[in-house]
Amino acid sequence: MFDAVDPILLARAQFAFTVSFHFIFPSFSIGLASYLAVLEGLWLRTGKQLYLDIFRFWLKIFAVAFAMGVVSGIVMSYQFGTNWAVFSDKTGPVLGPLMAYEVLTAFFLEAGFLGVMLFGMEKVGRKLHFAATCMVAIGTAISAFWILSANSWMQTPVGYAVNAQGQFVMAGSWATVIFNPSFPYRLVHTVIGAYLTTSLVVGATGAWHLLKDRTDPHARKIFSMAMWMAALVAPIQILAGDQQGLNTLEHQPAKVMAMEGHYDSHPHGAPLILFGIPNSREKRMDYAVEIPKAGSLILKHDPNAPLAGLDTVPEDRQPPVAILFWSFRVMVGLGLAIFGLGLWSLVARMRGKLYDWPWLHRAGVLMGPAGFVAVIAGWITTEVGRQPWTVYGLLRTTQSASPLAAPAVGASLIAFILVYFAVFGTGAWYILRLIGKGVEPGEPALEDAPIRTAGITPGPARHGGEPS
Repeated sequence: MFDAVDPILLARAQFAFTVSFHFIFPSFSIGLASYLAVLEGLWLRTGKQLYLDIFRFWLKIFAVAFAMGVVSGIVMSYQFGTNWAVFSDKTGPVLGPLMAYEVLTAFFLEAGFLGVMLFGMEKVGRKLHFAATCMVAIGTAISAFWILSANSWMQTPVGYAVNAQGQFVMAGSWATVIFNPSFPYRLVHTVIGAYLTTSLVVGATGAWHLLKDRTDPHARKIFSMAMWMAALVAPIQILAGDQQGLNTLEHQPAKVMAMEGHYDSHPHGAPLILFGIPNSREKRMDYAVEIPKAGSLILKHDPNAPLAGLDTVPEDRQPPVAILFWSFRVMVGLGLAIFGLGLWSLVARMRGKLYDWPWLHRAGVLMGPAGFVAVIAGWITTEVGRQPWTVYGLLRTTQSASPLAAPAVGASLIAFILVYFAVFGTGAWYILRLIGKGVEPGEPALEDAPIRTAGITPGPARHGGEPS
């Protein structure tokens, strides 16, 4: 069935599928871990049961999301050996240590304190438990640091040399490799995106239960905290995205040309193309809706600044325009929608109607998945925009693959699709079920939650309340 298909294309599709699934979970757990630390801190400071109830509610969901993220990450990593062995060999001396640092600093920190965070509140005391929650939150942030450093080096490689075996090796200092030119911008933009993704899920949960009962104190607090995050952080994200775009224009100009749909150079100011249909065969944008000179204003902060187009880039070095053009617009459009939701909530808050405007709550529910879609669209923009390279300008994708047989890769791709949708679909369904149930007054601790949530009557308890 796959004999006539390019095996490298299948390998790329497989990696794109697994990494997109995987990216959903860290983009949620990074923000949720910090949210849990804030909730527990507020509970310790105020003594209000309300915060403890919300903490225990989201702790259940974090446990499921974290587990699915770990599993999906392990599966994804095997593809570096099976499908991308040449890439692993050539970049291993640089990327291998960065990934090892992630395991040694972040994963061990998360794994070491996760059990205490999930099950240890009654065993280690409140302050030590809070410290464990903070360590897990810090661990998720450190993990993002190392993963994004490694990926950013692939986007903007510096501090390397090529040895006699054709491998990239560190030359100079590791600080140059780690803090490569695109890394700070991508770290800020990605982590803020994770926080906004979490805030939208949290806000949608609060909004859903406010639509059923606007007096629900747990739903009111959840919705209020989420809308503060959307209102205050979304403008920062827009600024961070602008700075990353300027950095990308400096180091990966072809990516920006494709994102903007600029097939031709504009020596006297480039338009901002809002919409259109990329026509790569004819090298033009069909049915373009554009704002004259606004592209130069955004990218150069000068409406008359010249901007080069894809006509200055050899065709075999151009990324696929259609994918980038639309993924970028999905990301930006959803970012503006998140900003609009935060602004709407501010208006409602100032008028004392934050819990009384059902259309705001409906919008909050509708925007629940928007963060996931936006971060995946941004990831597609970043990764597809790097093509045709795995290490930008140095190592082509076609040079990075293992010797592959199309039927084997195609069969494994189908297996991944079936298993992922079955396993992770079940996990997502379970999370949605927990969200739909909502926060209970006196929310049970996590060790009791799986039994009660499933509607099964607990058996006799022993050892101070542990289920038998």
